[in-house]
Amino acid sequence: MSDWRPDSWRSRPVVQVPDYPDSERLGQVERELSSYPPLVFAGEARRLKAQLAQVANGKAFLLQGGDCAESFAEFHPNNIRDTFRVLLQMAVVLTFAASCPVVKLGRMAGQFAKPRSAGTETIDGVELPSYRGDIINGMEFEEGARLPDPARMLKAYSQAAATLNLLRAFAQGGYANLMSVHQWNLDFVSQSGAGERYKAIADQIGNALAFMEACGIHPAEIPQLQGTDFYTSHEALLLGYEQAMTRIDSTSGRWYDTSAHFLWVGDRTRQVDGAHVEFLSGIGNPIASKVGPSTDPDDLIRLIDKLNPSNEAGRLTLITRFGADKVEEYLPRLLRRVKSEGRTVVWSCDPMHGNTVKAAGGLKTRPFDRVLKEVKQVFSVHRAEGTYAGGIHLELTGQNVTECTGGAVAITEEGLASRYHTHCDPRLNASQSIELAFQLAEALKEERDAMAASAAA
Repeated sequence: MSDWRPDSWRSRPVVQVPDYPDSERLGQVERELSSYPPLVFAGEARRLKAQLAQVANGKAFLLQGGDCAESFAEFHPNNIRDTFRVLLQMAVVLTFAASCPVVKLGRMAGQFAKPRSAGTETIDGVELPSYRGDIINGMEFEEGARLPDPARMLKAYSQAAATLNLLRAFAQGGYANLMSVHQWNLDFVSQSGAGERYKAIADQIGNALAFMEACGIHPAEIPQLQGTDFYTSHEALLLGYEQAMTRIDSTSGRWYDTSAHFLWVGDRTRQVDGAHVEFLSGIGNPIASKVGPSTDPDDLIRLIDKLNPSNEAGRLTLITRFGADKVEEYLPRLLRRVKSEGRTVVWSCDPMHGNTVKAAGGLKTRPFDRVLKEVKQVFSVHRAEGTYAGGIHLELTGQNVTECTGGAVAITEEGLASRYHTHCDPRLNASQSIELAFQLAEALKEERDAMAASAAA
């Protein structure tokens, strides 16, 4: 892409980007950010792309999850640890049940910006700019807080750097040691049905490790059991920030966005000729696009060719988000078209965004049974079409929140307000996340068994 530059997006139509009142200060902040150290490295992004290539070829599974929108107010090492721990538990469940490597990707260390359906909101006759995430403006419904402030990008960078530092320590510093699998159970999860099922798996893993040691194979000396690869991701929405974090890799000579290992474009910003797609098309990171009911198959092929013209495995993930009642109507035609055109992608399922409803009390929620229904339908459609459901994309937290109704913990609409902490959309709590992992593991095992049977035939 010899004609691509990190700022080439500025010549394209752009949506979902705030109007900063002080353009001079905005330019100063972006220039300052461009001199800061990278948050991630090109070699890490290439390693993730290689692992996603295994997913695209049906040999691994992608687990992506984390906050709807990270906030400055909830920034705390315990929150980072607990979300990381839930993702570890989910990965163990999936790996153990389906005998399948799991690529772990957090919506963490950069997921600060959120697209909005309207540029303003009105409360009691007062109209103010919509809250677009802590990297842009404040959640408080006050004129000063809602004005986009460039200085917030500097704070977001600092928080992302601290989060990444802790995540790297957890992943490689002993916390993710498989011999500690029992210690990952959160107190409030251990009392639930999902916690009991997880403990049973942990017991079996412990027995297997003890057997290995009895045979003279010492788990403490096996590097693969001592830590794990863990990567970060966020929606590439605030393009000025992303441009400022884009650097040339000295090894390959390619541009990489060093704000995260993996970036995606949303359902509202995936216009083929738009600014967001233009930006993602030129970076070397593995990237993704959300697709939904409004996605036309012809447009999808044009989008794929723009983002992955060399048809490189692991380069592009398509994250489907339909809603439980629309999967069977819309997903098959997309799968058929991509398959018939010979395009290589990772197919991942986002069962969260299409299943958001308003509860009786006015709070947004996501019924667990609808989330689960979409997951099961997506796997069923992939089996019918002979394609591979290679990933899951979830908004979740390790905190004991009450934001999504249902699940074994049976959160009711009346109980939502007791611990409703999200700054944007409702998230699965740890118990619901692990419960979903067990359901997902069964679907993944069936899918992989079917693939093995087909290959043998």
